[in-house]
Amino acid sequence: MGAVLLGLRLGTIALLAFCLARPLLILRAAVPQQNFLGIMIDDSRSMTIADKDGQPRTTFVQQELTQAESPLLKALSERFVLRFFRFSSTTDRIGSPADLQYGGTASKLGPALERARDELAGLPLAGLVMVSDGADTSDVSLDEQLASLKARSIPVFTVGVGQDRFEHDVQITRVETPRGTLKGNSLTVDVVVSQTGYAGATVPLNVEDDGKIVSQQEIVLPAEGESATVRVNFTTADAGARLFKFSIPTQQGEQVTQNNTREALVEVRDRRERVLYYEGEPRPEMKFIRRALEDDKQLDLVVLQRTAEDKYLRFLVEGSTGPGLPEEELVGGFPKTREELFSYRAVILGSVEAASFSPEQLRMLADFVSKRGGGLLMLGGRRSFAEGGWAGTPVAEVLPVEFEPAGPRGGEGGAYFARLSVRPTRAGSTFPVTQVAATEGESTARWNDMPEVTAVNLIRSVKPGATILLDGFEGRQQQVVLAYQRYGRGKSLAFPVQDSWTWKMDATMAVTDTTHSTFWRRLVRWLVDGVPDQVQITTSIDRVEPGDQFKLTAEIVDPTYTEVNDGRVVAQVTTPSGKSLEVPLEWTVSKDGEYSGAFVPDEPGLYEVKTTATRAGGDLGATTMHLRASAGDAEYFDAAMRTPLLTRIAEDTGGRFFTPATASSLPEAISYSGRGVTVVEERDLWDMPVVLLILLGLIGAEWAFRRQRGLA
Repeated sequence: MGAVLLGLRLGTIALLAFCLARPLLILRAAVPQQNFLGIMIDDSRSMTIADKDGQPRTTFVQQELTQAESPLLKALSERFVLRFFRFSSTTDRIGSPADLQYGGTASKLGPALERARDELAGLPLAGLVMVSDGADTSDVSLDEQLASLKARSIPVFTVGVGQDRFEHDVQITRVETPRGTLKGNSLTVDVVVSQTGYAGATVPLNVEDDGKIVSQQEIVLPAEGESATVRVNFTTADAGARLFKFSIPTQQGEQVTQNNTREALVEVRDRRERVLYYEGEPRPEMKFIRRALEDDKQLDLVVLQRTAEDKYLRFLVEGSTGPGLPEEELVGGFPKTREELFSYRAVILGSVEAASFSPEQLRMLADFVSKRGGGLLMLGGRRSFAEGGWAGTPVAEVLPVEFEPAGPRGGEGGAYFARLSVRPTRAGSTFPVTQVAATEGESTARWNDMPEVTAVNLIRSVKPGATILLDGFEGRQQQVVLAYQRYGRGKSLAFPVQDSWTWKMDATMAVTDTTHSTFWRRLVRWLVDGVPDQVQITTSIDRVEPGDQFKLTAEIVDPTYTEVNDGRVVAQVTTPSGKSLEVPLEWTVSKDGEYSGAFVPDEPGLYEVKTTATRAGGDLGATTMHLRASAGDAEYFDAAMRTPLLTRIAEDTGGRFFTPATASSLPEAISYSGRGVTVVEERDLWDMPVVLLILLGLIGAEWAFRRQRGLA
């Protein structure tokens, strides 16, 4: 009891001592109507999202900054000279927030801050107010702009509108498609999906090409706060620049529906890719591979068959572009120059020993993958892998598998021999090459029913970074059947099976069964997929807003795939309306063979860019790509209010973050930020009403305590 009374008495004495000291609070307050205040308002489409009590984000602007009788606008107008800005992909001065249209297709916060800063430079500036959801769609860091504002003592007061987490929304976050592929290819595309409020729901995911659905499958939405990657398979049936649309139908109660769709532009090329297949001995495998590919209109399989010492049979498969080969092509056997070898997109090595190649040819084969970027496939056979003396060669370095020592290992005839039941690995079960049926489940079931194949090459392990797509099983023994790895610019594959033709001719296989041909077509198409030309043209993005810039980068090499720095490179751009413009590309100096240039699209639609390269009057090649200029939809993706970003902008510049609920204190916060033209205000802390209230409270508390204890 005594301690309580002592505490109350000491508190009273301390408060009286505080008052006797007559302390002062010194403030720097902005002089009314002597300072400017820039008010920046987000004018992008994401501001129309109705995610807060069913009201669009523009409600705050309309109620608090548009109406003259608004308490917030009145308080700001009384203290500051206001200057309004709208910002989205660009930033402009406006006379009043009533002029906003909310049609911007991008939000670039950094350039907006720069423009407002420069526009108000030289004026007594109390600060900037940014009203936005924080959805910055630019890919540029804000560090430079924030540092500049801080150095100039310009605080930014951010007002965040919208919810920082949607209650109900489904979003296709990302779609990963190749920039180009062959006509008729089977594509496997990763689609990343996220959601809030629909965990565990089953929804359809559709893929459309020019309004025609090319794939449809049911997917289960992931848990709250998580993303799920869905693999979608479809075939590129039509050539040209194809705009594939991936979409999930709008769900009941969704707050944002525009993020249910993603589009991807893919170049589907209608051309024939030349593949060299070199076989060292007559065997059925070659005949059935030829038959599997003969009806594929996108592949020219050139076969080089060794029939005896320095004697070869050479021909194109039936159905290729011509009745035969040029008289000089491969007449001396396997190519002896880089130009001849590098004219092919891929090389398949059958049962042929390493000793039949010269050291230079072995080095050329390795460079074919690493420098030319071609595809290399080695098949199983008694002259392949370790059995063919390939260990220790440059080609062995390229291949994705580790060689087992050659020699007798038991089995038939004292040599290694295995009968293998082939099954896809986890990675292989979703890989396009191993999809031998319409769906993933049907494909797995089909592999379970496939007849056994045999191998005379023991391959048990792969190199770090390699991926196994097919495994073979003989009892408890396991062997690699199909593996691949990226190597340099290209890729290499190992298929140590000698009789995949069993998948066509086994007694259990129906005459009409196409599993063997489907597998080989997809395998060889994948082997040539992504192999670069002498002229390669790329852009970091394939779509921009009209008026923004496309940056073009070209890589130029000669027929030996050596970089060219003295070429003449020109991009011929054809606009959607048919106009043509020429864009010269200049060597970047920083990298051999790299050229760059840029152009600005001035109309929406599809642009064709044909790039040609010459050197000393000689043609180095040409390539064509397509680009899109259209209004972006990035505003609707990850469109929840970004509180961390808005808070960082405020804190890094000396301002504060507000929400519509706390925005009423914004005028006072700006006035006492100490920026602009200010006046010093002194306030007696001891003479404040709160001090008297605390004193009366302490005295009253002591009296009440004494009375409760019977001391008063």
